[in-house]
Amino acid sequence: MIRKILFWILKAMAIFLGVTVLWVLLYRWVNPPITWLHISDQIFQEESSTYHYEWVDGDQISPFMKLAVVSSEDNNFMTHNGFDWEAIEKARKYNETHKKKRGASTISQQTAKNVFLWPSRSWVRKGLEVYFTFLIETFWSKERILEVYLNVIEMGPCVYGVQSASTLYFHTTPSQLTREQCALIASCLPNPKKFQLAKPGRYMRKRQQVILRMMSCLGNDYFERNQEDNEVRDVEKENKVTRQLDQLIEDLDFVPGPTEETEDSISPPSQVRDSL
Repeated sequence: MIRKILFWILKAMAIFLGVTVLWVLLYRWVNPPITWLHISDQIFQEESSTYHYEWVDGDQISPFMKLAVVSSEDNNFMTHNGFDWEAIEKARKYNETHKKKRGASTISQQTAKNVFLWPSRSWVRKGLEVYFTFLIETFWSKERILEVYLNVIEMGPCVYGVQSASTLYFHTTPSQLTREQCALIASCLPNPKKFQLAKPGRYMRKRQQVILRMMSCLGNDYFERNQEDNEVRDVEKENKVTRQLDQLIEDLDFVPGPTEETEDSISPPSQVRDSL
């Protein structure tokens, strides 16, 4: 009886491993047509909203957009293996002494969660997130991870990806986004349903300015500087950048006042574009 149970457990594990590896390998070349995040938002949204999701290839996305999300979400993206252990340790120490909690999920983790998993908080889902993060870091390039991330991430209520956000909020294409527009898009990512690009308030504007400073700190050559085949690194310069980023991350963690979350100029998308 025990042998039979073990046999079926091992068989189920082998099937799960095979299916998930093939799934991840498929998305290495095939763009995800829809994700569990998109499906759950459509099912559980409180109001009827138009679904916006349109794919754009990574080489058609502004380098500023890539730099903006890396600056605000995961500034060690090009050098870690899916998990930023240094950021995790810093977040742990920060959370011990602050009421507002800081996360340490990398872009790779967020991509794994958004593409392959359901949006909920549980140890089971977190364990699967670790597993899928390992898979995409193994089978995908960093460029592919960032491309998928920028296409599936939510950037407004039922608005997914930089193509939809560029069209709806700035009336332009992802390749034509300005540095300031990219920083503003990145400023909404902690909670795009609450901090909306159609009506950016003082909280988002402050985040935008900090993200712009972080982008300058990382430098426009960030991706070239951190290519896997680039063996020549200026350690002193990298350490200086790390110290500057640590301070800027502190600036991102400020708690907005009661009016900063609600006192948003109710501007249509065209006014958002024109103000930049």
